[in-house]
Amino acid sequence: MRMHVLPLLMLLGATALTGCNTTSVAQYKQDPVSLAAPERPPQDDKQLYLELITQMQRQSAWYASLAHVDAYRQRYGDSPALRLLQADALRETGQLPGAQTLYTSLTNGPQAAAAWHGLGLIAVRNGDDTQAEQALARAVQLQPLNTDYLGDLGFARLRAGQLDQAREPLAKAAELAPGNVKANANLAVYALLRNDTATAERIFSSAALPEAARQEVRRLAQQLRQPAARAVEPTTAPTAATPPLRRGTAASAPAAPRSEPRLAPSMLERFGSTPTSQESTP
Repeated sequence: MRMHVLPLLMLLGATALTGCNTTSVAQYKQDPVSLAAPERPPQDDKQLYLELITQMQRQSAWYASLAHVDAYRQRYGDSPALRLLQADALRETGQLPGAQTLYTSLTNGPQAAAAWHGLGLIAVRNGDDTQAEQALARAVQLQPLNTDYLGDLGFARLRAGQLDQAREPLAKAAELAPGNVKANANLAVYALLRNDTATAERIFSSAALPEAARQEVRRLAQQLRQPAARAVEPTTAPTAATPPLRRGTAASAPAAPRSEPRLAPSMLERFGSTPTSQESTP
């Protein structure tokens, strides 16, 4: 079951299917390496396996990917790239403490940007606006051209009522990817929250957003205007702590998840569009 909290993003980044969409669930039972061409050099098997696990996740086969993560680790051992795939799958299947622990272990290596992005998405789910903003800002700092990270940061700031701070990352995402549906939809939500209907309509027109997309943008803007959008109800916080950022001090404990709004899946999924890979810099 997909559990998204940033409706126009991701996620986190923030996703719809990419690549080939014809793989059946039954195929996930096979050893991906056994499907490789016979002439493929053995040293390439590890990379092939990782690529096929990534493809499973793009097709939303999160539980199957977890099984293959275990199989990969038994055959080839552990690696930062494998732990990132596992963390993403744990997050998408609602196993947040385990995902948070893995992401935290990756914040100083080659997967650091993706790890901070994952921590930010978890913080959003937990209703911790401060930690979410810091983690997503760190991801953007490490990969300033990643439009998914920029969009997630901007929308997290919109959720927190930080309209002025949200403008820059949302505008960057829209200008870096002018044909990207979610980037334009995010910017339209921002415009509506600023009561700038004319700008929102211009975005709708220039991006050729379908009517269903426009209605969803208006619905989200109305939802985010309501005080309930920032309401918090008591609950148990995750056991794993997100490390503080150098540029700011994080809250001592994550805040409780919000009861409202229950945000929709990615806008790209709602629009039936196919995004690019979430964790790679454009």
